[in-house]
Amino acid sequence: MKTTDKIYIAGHRGMVGAALVRKFKKEGFTNIVTRTSKELDLRNQQAVAYFFAKEQPDYVVLAAAKVGGIHANNCYRAEFLYDNLMIESNVIHSAYVNKVKRFLFLGSSCIYPKLSPQPIKEEYLLTGALEPTNEPYAIAKIAGIKLCETYRHQYGCDFISAMPTNLYGQNDNYDLNNSHVLPALIRKFHTAKQNGDKQVEIWGTGNPKREFLHVDDLADACFFLMQMDNPPTLCNIGTGEDISIKELALTVKEIVGFKGELTFNTDKPDGTPRKLLDMSVLHGLGWRRKIDLKKGISEVYKDAVANKIF
Repeated sequence: MKTTDKIYIAGHRGMVGAALVRKFKKEGFTNIVTRTSKELDLRNQQAVAYFFAKEQPDYVVLAAAKVGGIHANNCYRAEFLYDNLMIESNVIHSAYVNKVKRFLFLGSSCIYPKLSPQPIKEEYLLTGALEPTNEPYAIAKIAGIKLCETYRHQYGCDFISAMPTNLYGQNDNYDLNNSHVLPALIRKFHTAKQNGDKQVEIWGTGNPKREFLHVDDLADACFFLMQMDNPPTLCNIGTGEDISIKELALTVKEIVGFKGELTFNTDKPDGTPRKLLDMSVLHGLGWRRKIDLKKGISEVYKDAVANKIF
């Protein structure tokens, strides 16, 4: 890649897209193309086709998607399936038609079977049933992976897919109804501290284990994949380490400075029991995460308070 190449980053206002823009700019890239969802509805095939024909990007990273936590995935199942299928189908096909040099599709670790062997290797895809609470989103992302794979096989396109683990960082969503577990915990503990509450309720048993990656590390891994010769068709992006929800809650509690107690609402769903990615492929290629979880959460919380995000 040359620093003057035109790079289209779809979803630049989201947590992942914004991190990608920061990373490419930091590395000296000067020709980054972006569009807001109001300027370009990626679900609209004609609009996407016109955009690609006009802009002719050299490289594309698709970080645009409809995303959310367990509650959002359960409540808006049709939108999660339809919107994501339309976005990826339109963008991937237009990238093929307009001869994009390399296309990176970002999926999610939720694509893997609910009871997948741990840690999860890329080859475990489609070997078992999905987690019901996020099945529509997972099915859409699997379709995107297979689109990239089949376009690469049939047409020789340099289309690749990466599966990030649970992410956190700048521009995260702290809405308690629609956010993922880590930002939700940060928001809950901060609010409880401000209100002088004596306890904070955690959904589920606290036993499930999750892996967390700072979004700046994800952007670093994506840049690594976009630069390298002959990248893998599909690879995981994570840390290779996980933590229980209870341990995570205690870590957030300490960082925020909440002095009360934790309670666990076992009437709420736990989701997948464990979801740890096998990082053999990317580690074997020479990439590893740089940001420690506790340090990362501390920086994220400090930033959120400074910017009065909640």
